Amino acid sequence: MNFDLSKLQTNIIAIVINVIILIALFKLINVVDKKIIDKIKSQESNSPLLRFIPVIMKLLKVILVFLAITGILQTQGYSISSIIAGFGIGGLAVGMAAKDTLANIFGSISILSDHVYRIGDYVKVNGVEGYVEDVTIRSTKIRDLDNFLTTVPNNVVANAVVINVSKAYKRLLKVTFGVTYSTDNDSIKRAKEILKEVATNHKDILKNFTIAIHDMGESSINIRFMGYINTGSYFKFLRVRGEFLEQVIAGFRAANIDFAFPSRSIYIESDNSKIEN
Repeated sequence: MNFDLSKLQTNIIAIVINVIILIALFKLINVVDKKIIDKIKSQESNSPLLRFIPVIMKLLKVILVFLAITGILQTQGYSISSIIAGFGIGGLAVGMAAKDTLANIFGSISILSDHVYRIGDYVKVNGVEGYVEDVTIRSTKIRDLDNFLTTVPNNVVANAVVINVSKAYKRLLKVTFGVTYSTDNDSIKRAKEILKEVATNHKDILKNFTIAIHDMGESSINIRFMGYINTGSYFKFLRVRGEFLEQVIAGFRAANIDFAFPSRSIYIESDNSKIEN
């Protein structure tokens, strides 16, 4: 039996070099991992990205271990092409099975890295709207106003049009007030003044609003108010809108301005020249 000492030494040296390189790369990954996590924490302490970064780093380490093993096997005289082909066949089967999972992972990374939304934001996505309750590797959980929890796969979110309502810094307030046709010109002018006074005195209504007669309805002269409420919150919007309406109603009633309601005037024409039994 021939024992080739030089070949053994070469193999040992190759293994040691691969191990050293692998350890160095692992340490580099750990440093990068820490820096990325520290940066994310400085921007958002509870970001879901903090859950994903360790998964990505572990995946990189697995890939590096695979490359190191194939390098060592190559030094032992094994055919790398046949090894890769073997892994390729198995990887194809695994890849087909894990296609949606991988799509969800990359979708979640895309959503969070682009700051599409954060936990607590109110969003509309793919026919679902509500508050983002959680973002996992696979899906986004949205709690709607009926308190129902909807789970949307992240690959669907990544390819959908997402409306982040919470990103709005103001919301449109558009209200039409119908007054009766019997309202005189001075009362119509006073109605517009009341709208202006209420909007000007409310701290949450921005001052660049518009008040004008909008149209002549079937049973009312319609005065429209258009302005913005200084909030992106739907609940605050509802509160401010309610306060605005209450004050306008009180002002109209104090000024004896009547709100119109659906009505019809019927005119009966009498023809005395035609009298029948």
